[in-house]
Amino acid sequence: MRTAEIRRRWLTYFSDRGHTVVPSASLISPDPSTLFVIAGMVPFIPYMTGEQTPPWSRATSVQKCVRTSDIEEVGKTTRHGTFFQMNGNFSFGDYFKEEAIRYAWEFITGSEDEGGLGFDPDVIWVTVYQDDDEAFLLWQEVAGLPAERIQRRGMRDNYWSTGARGPAGPCSEIYVDRGPEFGVEGGPIADEDRYLEIWNLVFMQYERADGGTKDHFEILGELRKKNIDTGMGLERVAFLKQGVDNMYEIDEVFPVIAAAQRLSGKRYGDNHDDDVRMRVVADHVRSALMLISDGIKPANEGRGYVLRRLLRRAVRAMRLLGVTEPTLPVLLPVSKDAMKASYPELEADFARISQIAYGEEEAFRRTLDSGTTILDSAVAKVKSSGGTLLAGDQAFALHDTYGFPIDLTLEMAAEQGLKVDEEAFRTLMTEQRQRARADALAKRSGGVDTQVYQGLQSELDAPVQFLGYTDHTAPARVAAILVDGVAVPQVHAPADVEIILDRTPFYAEAGGQLADHGTIVLDGGGLVEVDDVQAPVKGMPVHRGRLVDGDVTLDEGATATINSDRRRAISRAHTATHMVHKALRESLGDSATQAGSENAPSRVRFDFRSGSGVPAGVLSEIEERVNTQLAENLEVTDAVMGLDEARAQGAMALFGEKYGDRVRVVSIGGDWSKELCGGTHVRTSGELGLVTLLGEASIGSGVRRIDALVGAGAYSFGAREHALVGQLSQLVGARSEELPERVSGLLTRLKDAEKELAALRQGQLLAGAGTLAAQAATHGGLLVVTTDIGEVASTDDVRTLALDVRDRLGNASGSVVAIGALVKERPVVVVATNETARAAGAKAGALVRTAAGRLGGGGGGKDDIAQGGGTDAAALADALTAITADLDAIGG
Repeated sequence: MRTAEIRRRWLTYFSDRGHTVVPSASLISPDPSTLFVIAGMVPFIPYMTGEQTPPWSRATSVQKCVRTSDIEEVGKTTRHGTFFQMNGNFSFGDYFKEEAIRYAWEFITGSEDEGGLGFDPDVIWVTVYQDDDEAFLLWQEVAGLPAERIQRRGMRDNYWSTGARGPAGPCSEIYVDRGPEFGVEGGPIADEDRYLEIWNLVFMQYERADGGTKDHFEILGELRKKNIDTGMGLERVAFLKQGVDNMYEIDEVFPVIAAAQRLSGKRYGDNHDDDVRMRVVADHVRSALMLISDGIKPANEGRGYVLRRLLRRAVRAMRLLGVTEPTLPVLLPVSKDAMKASYPELEADFARISQIAYGEEEAFRRTLDSGTTILDSAVAKVKSSGGTLLAGDQAFALHDTYGFPIDLTLEMAAEQGLKVDEEAFRTLMTEQRQRARADALAKRSGGVDTQVYQGLQSELDAPVQFLGYTDHTAPARVAAILVDGVAVPQVHAPADVEIILDRTPFYAEAGGQLADHGTIVLDGGGLVEVDDVQAPVKGMPVHRGRLVDGDVTLDEGATATINSDRRRAISRAHTATHMVHKALRESLGDSATQAGSENAPSRVRFDFRSGSGVPAGVLSEIEERVNTQLAENLEVTDAVMGLDEARAQGAMALFGEKYGDRVRVVSIGGDWSKELCGGTHVRTSGELGLVTLLGEASIGSGVRRIDALVGAGAYSFGAREHALVGQLSQLVGARSEELPERVSGLLTRLKDAEKELAALRQGQLLAGAGTLAAQAATHGGLLVVTTDIGEVASTDDVRTLALDVRDRLGNASGSVVAIGALVKERPVVVVATNETARAAGAKAGALVRTAAGRLGGGGGGKDDIAQGGGTDAAALADALTAITADLDAIGG
């Protein structure tokens, strides 16, 4: 039974029993403290905890999940994988234990002909919480399971909670006995390899207290409304139903292993190390496919860092399998074909997905080359100083700056007899991740625990009403006040405060649109100047600012007023973003999708996905198209509708954004531009005035950025440009239309003059070569020339002089030339040796490393010619002396 068929059967079974089919949420976690959705119930947590009212009493889903906490273990065993799918059925105050157990039993043991999974009832075992007699009896009564196949377990194994005060309850886990060839008898408590867990039923019936441990905490009482949360591992069921041994061999994963076999010429199953690499490839390619599909792009932090790591580990694994040419153009389409039955959107979006993945592989191939050079230099420096340990910060720099995998650093260092300070490296990695997570959390929550805001939201009489689409000022009531993350009933000026109102015209920063600024005037005379608005929990804007006068008191009346000039400027920028996006797609194709934006007063920053730069001519066409449409004074409208209806109308959705069942669609010129958007906009395109594109550039692998000015910003820029052109025309004595030709001519003449100067400088240097050769001294039985020639234009000049002096000394005797100089105020040393000197043990590369070490830098090269440098110009004489000391030692 194919995986997609199991998925279909699941959704059909529960839909037929009154459950609303809820599409999988994005892999991007709604909680800023976590990167990804890691369990099937995550999108339903607000309903389980009572933070939000569920729109249905019964629901079912097949949720995409990613866990990367044990990424290093992927492939080493067949139990670890990063991407997986979790089937779930949920009840919110509707049915409870008896129905949940009945549904589970019917589905897993029901015949395949009738839509079930067809498992033999005799191979099914279950576990229940040790004190849950009700569940024990229900399994006997509903399923007819004998008591010996129902095992009791403690709180650690069979009790669920969030780890904090809130809903909790016992679990019942369902296992399939795979047979004696997989382990010993005795049920799940004896062997969880033979008895494989496929489904976990969680009965949320109690409220737990804060504190305690995983297997011991206080139960406060029963919940008023009891919930059901279940999770079935789709991949586990798939490999059981497909008669294979593990998840790597199912129909959605193994085709990539088969492709890796064809590319490498190796056979899966012949060699353990190769098998691990093929499993890494199969897992990581699939995970990368799904992450990019959900709008994540490679980066050096956060989710993008995880994606980058997955892709690069896959490429590296293929290299270790002996494949040096690009592999993702073969492997990624195979994974897409294996997954598209479950996720048809992969086919439609594959051009964008593949462009990002292939660009990352190409960049990493270059990284492998450059990183190898840098690593070799670092290893050489450690060895030259007699060390055996590569510092953790050097390994981290390779990883963080160049994307060089730590496993590759470990392997290559070991090949040269060195170890790596892994502990220091891991510490730096942990610090980086903690900073990234803290930054993301602090931006939205101001550094306050989001549970504080969730608690305040639960106390509100109704959701905060946003009035900002139509009103710039509105009466409101103070619903909550926070100072330093603590809710207080009253505050006296002056004080930094966070204010939650029951209704507001203030727009909270979201979707690339910056927050409104303005004031909150309290009925009692207090005044709060608002300079930021964030929504740390969905639907609850938090106004941050300073109480500059009077008091603010809980439940006090107030008048909230935004800065209208700022709002209008931001709205113009936001509408311009939509227009640039549309014109860009008209010019570059549908794959040029938005990857981020910032809509600020009179300024737009627009990020989009593209594997190559936009030619200046095309950029001009885009600007012209936007301004042409702008001049048509197109009507800008918005409408709220169902998500499916919006997509049917062709509305663009941003990848990675999470949308509800009802969405707002912003249209410009009717059908010309349609996007799902919660931001504020102008009423007609003519209000923008003018849009000027300043340029575009790469900001990461497969992602580029356009910077633009809108309205007053564009007009001011145009005026400055006009004045600048006038000044240039006066300076060069040409009309504006003649400037390009005139400036080009001046640049040509300047380059010719620079070449002449360089030739003169080099001639002057070489003129003294004979004198330097005549001043050669003897060190270690070799003729040696060392000199500091002072400030020069380039290292090439130093190199040319060193080679010339060496050639003048001839080969009759061993000779070494070491010349120091300052190039752009930084010290450099070039060493040249002849064949006789090298035979005596004088190697240019080793001598340069000695000198560069004194200069506080590094260097390298070949045995006959090498160069290095550093930062300490005052140590140049000492560096040259160190070279002669090394040569004396050779002779000694």
